[in-house]
Amino acid sequence: MDQSIQSCIDHIAKDMRRREDRGQVAAYIPELARVDPNQFAISVTTAHGDCFDAGDVHTGFSAQSITKVFTLAIALGRSGDQLWHRVGKEPSGNAFNSIVQLEKENGRPRNPFVNAGAIVTTDEVLAGRAPKQALAEIVGFVRAAAEDSDIHINENVAQSELAHGDRNFALAHFLAAHDNLRNAPEMTLGTYFHQCAIELTTRQLALAGRFLMNAKTGSKLVSPSRVRRMNALMLTCGHYDGSGDFAYRVGLPAKSGVGGGILAIVPGIASIAVWSPGLDRNGNSKLGTEALERLAHEMEWSVF
Repeated sequence: MDQSIQSCIDHIAKDMRRREDRGQVAAYIPELARVDPNQFAISVTTAHGDCFDAGDVHTGFSAQSITKVFTLAIALGRSGDQLWHRVGKEPSGNAFNSIVQLEKENGRPRNPFVNAGAIVTTDEVLAGRAPKQALAEIVGFVRAAAEDSDIHINENVAQSELAHGDRNFALAHFLAAHDNLRNAPEMTLGTYFHQCAIELTTRQLALAGRFLMNAKTGSKLVSPSRVRRMNALMLTCGHYDGSGDFAYRVGLPAKSGVGGGILAIVPGIASIAVWSPGLDRNGNSKLGTEALERLAHEMEWSVF
């Protein structure tokens, strides 16, 4: 199987380099708008510890909403099921930064992967601590999961988000108005923006995703029951209002980010990271989704 994985991703990377329609980069964050869209990378790490790469695998990219997976793991570890009193577990059916559903449901976000839900999750991780402490824990978790200390926050991206984060500020203040934010909106959002600005390569992300691979044994970071539940949430909510289409096409739990990255899990078999900066209309990597669809089909990987 190892040779077939490398051969498969080599062909996928070669094909993706020829694509003309690559989607649009996330222009609403100026630092991300500057990223060259003509880049593609894919990495696969197996349960046996083997790693396979193709494309621009040495280029770091902004993880953005993929970090919500790691922060959720920390929040659940700190508060247990208490977090679910503040955030739901249902697909949203709306854009990731929409305030409409939040207003209808009295300030309780649909799930921890839409921005409002992720802000509440980050607020839970803060738990009255200084932002630097919370960020140290989040970055430390990602480093521990990847077994790589060379993972950092890109301060330029964080500041770019802070300067253009009006929608997220609106969400945070709406949450506060419904008593669903325990820290000052500015403090929680400062932490949230820096969390999203974590930068890594596809190899590092694939390695970091290994803790989600086994729902029977879990990992040293997360218990088996939480691994199973997090994978369920990634499958149903990991691609916002494109989650159903992604599940239909790819059939794997996954979490996307507007930096163009996607982390996908083949339970018990592999952790996959793919990156292509151009996004589709739902804010998910266009070529990344196509690459994962092809990889899942050719390797016969699916949870169904």
